[in-house]
Amino acid sequence: MPILSEKERLLRKIQACSFALVEANLYLDSHPTCRDGLAYFARHKAEKEKLIAQYNEKYGPLTITQNNSSKKWEWVTSPFPWERSAD
Repeated sequence: MPILSEKERLLRKIQACSFALVEANLYLDSHPTCRDGLAYFARHKAEKEKLIAQYNEKYGPLTITQNNSSKKWEWVTSPFPWERSAD
C-alpha cells in the first residue's frame, strides 16, 4: 500500500466522517429519538467540520462553497482535492 501524504490522510478522515454521517442518517430515519444515534451523528458532524476547517486552512477550499476570500477565487488557485500534489 502506498504511503499517503498528510493531505491524503486528512481527506480520507473527512470521507470516513461523511460515510458515518450517511449511515447515521439512515439509522435515524427509522429511530428518530435514539439518543445514542443522535449523539453519534453530532460527534461525527463536529469531527467532519473540524477536519474540513483544517483542510481548508492547509490546502484551500474543499468545495466551492468554502471559498472564504472576498479578494480572489481560491478554488482555482490550488490543486483540486482529487488531484495529487507534490506534498
